[in-house]
Amino acid sequence: MKEKYLEECKFSSYEDMRKRFRFKIPENFNFGFDVVDGWADSEPGKRALVWANPQGEEKTFTFTDIKRLSNQTVNYLKSVGVRKGDVVMLVLKRRWEYWVISVACHKLGAIALPVNHLMKKKDFSYRISKAHVKCVICVNEEMAIKELEESIAHDCPQVTNKIVVQSPREGWAFFDDCIRDQSPVFQRPTGAEATQNGDTMLMYFTSGTTGMPKLLPHSYLYPLGHIITACYWQCVQNNGLHLTVADTGWAKTGWGKIYGQWIGGTANMVYDFDRFHADEILSLISKYKLTTFCAPPTVYRYIIKEDLSKYDFSSLTHCCTAGEALHAEVFNAFEKATGQKIYEGFGQSEGVVLLATFPGVTPRPGSMGKPSPAYDIRLVDENLKEVEVGQEGHLVIKVDDGYPVGLFKGYLYDLDDQEERFRGGYYFTGDMAWKDEMGYFWFVGRSDDVIKSSGYRIGPFEIESVLMEHPSVLECAVTGAPDPIRGQVVKATIKLAKGYEPSDELSEELKEFVKKNTAPYKYPRIFDYVDELPKTFSGKIRRKVIRERDNMDSNPN
Repeated sequence: MKEKYLEECKFSSYEDMRKRFRFKIPENFNFGFDVVDGWADSEPGKRALVWANPQGEEKTFTFTDIKRLSNQTVNYLKSVGVRKGDVVMLVLKRRWEYWVISVACHKLGAIALPVNHLMKKKDFSYRISKAHVKCVICVNEEMAIKELEESIAHDCPQVTNKIVVQSPREGWAFFDDCIRDQSPVFQRPTGAEATQNGDTMLMYFTSGTTGMPKLLPHSYLYPLGHIITACYWQCVQNNGLHLTVADTGWAKTGWGKIYGQWIGGTANMVYDFDRFHADEILSLISKYKLTTFCAPPTVYRYIIKEDLSKYDFSSLTHCCTAGEALHAEVFNAFEKATGQKIYEGFGQSEGVVLLATFPGVTPRPGSMGKPSPAYDIRLVDENLKEVEVGQEGHLVIKVDDGYPVGLFKGYLYDLDDQEERFRGGYYFTGDMAWKDEMGYFWFVGRSDDVIKSSGYRIGPFEIESVLMEHPSVLECAVTGAPDPIRGQVVKATIKLAKGYEPSDELSEELKEFVKKNTAPYKYPRIFDYVDELPKTFSGKIRRKVIRERDNMDSNPN
């Protein structure tokens, strides 16, 4: 189906793709009608979704099933007053209903807002109020329901519909009962009720690593941008089966579990687990004959610790990763055991994949890869001048020569952030990077994370990468701590691996280890050993929290 939306689909090299890649933008694209119903009408038996859980339950859905169920859902939502432009919050973990309800929202023109189920009352209240949520659809889990009920009762009376999936619950409409008697037919709206390319289809909240979470809207063209993500980075196969390890509360699901994958013709594998176990994921690969696989580096780190000789990887054709840089030892161990290289990618909730190891690009572990052919990506200094090879700069996307497909519409209600991020004809991603002579980009850190010590600018990521190679380090965060002489010194906050205990001797060993493996001036002068690192709900380390604590300690008044 991607052929409908690209001028060319096959390229002889990465350079050829960069030169000739172009979208064909329909006048009025709607993912629900044009992709889901399109597959259902052309190939009624085509598999769309395979859902399973650790309890042994399993469901398989064709695109015909998704068309029917989503139409029934649209008709129910309309019957209870949900209209085009209304915001529907989805708190659905990895339940199969997420795919049905998302497609229904897209057809109706309601704005889907996926969020994580682990939030507390204040988190839900903030998001419901900021996004003006009208309808909440939630998985029937006690903690999530309790926090949502308190939020709605005390802070958010504008929520007029509460729907629960999985099992009935008092005070909530049960999804299965709601749609059971609804018509399976829903005609594509026309006139004012029809969706337009520039309308808001989907919204995410940012992770909140640098402040309060910001609300970012995506238009109806957003799924087309993920053709790059799915077809040219994840390399999904038509009639294959793809697994991205992600919860539906995060943009990674939009990246890896619905839009580009279905446009590319692959089915999505969904494993509805609560606690990650590497052996279960490996069993899925063998049992269901997965063709493509995407997971964060942390998952690969756990995978290579298993006895991989017990599993069948023969069905796999492509594996990839994003979220943080991949370390060479993980790359090498996985390739040795499975025969598959791991292809890295980089992006944000604000867009689709921005840089990646695309076809024709040799993987270099730890690199972000090369720029997406859909974006004009550059590295610039504070004066908007492009930096030289080898110099670090702000990672930006040029937006004044035509707005890129898949990039968000701008922060909603956060005008200061909007002005900071969009200036000089560029969108500033907030990330720092450098480019080598071969055109590969390398992550330095978030702009706020860069450490300034004794005249040196030090990116935390390079030091973290070295520390992670030491067997004692399970997780770490490198930050700048206040220092009266140097301005800042490098501090390493570390969660130790099993079998290791904090000690002065270990700190000295880690100092020497860093000195031997990167520029000596970058070694940490302060070590803090912790049980857990501060993280967002999505699992990203919050270096800002560590910096704020250190600043408070140095300025107690």
